[in-house]
Amino acid sequence: MELNQLATKPQLVKIVLDDKEILDQYKEPVEFWCYDRQPIAKFVKFAVAGQDNFEELITLCEDLILDKDGKKVLEDGKVLPAQMLMKAVNKVVEILGK
Repeated sequence: MELNQLATKPQLVKIVLDDKEILDQYKEPVEFWCYDRQPIAKFVKFAVAGQDNFEELITLCEDLILDKDGKKVLEDGKVLPAQMLMKAVNKVVEILGK
């Protein structure tokens, strides 16, 4: 197999938060999107931040939490409830770690 066969443009993937706590509070799953691949420089920042600096990891993830059109959810001063942000960050880490 040639390496160029593995190179593709990033695709938006839907991430669903549907654990018991989310369903109890919001009565339905909560969805957001993230690209399945990131440029290597961002991926390295992501990996390094996760080891020592959870605050930086959250900041990096804020750029990766997108709507279905690929636009940032957390912009223009918008913030998520802390519990939801932590769940979203954990899912982003899980997706990109695969």
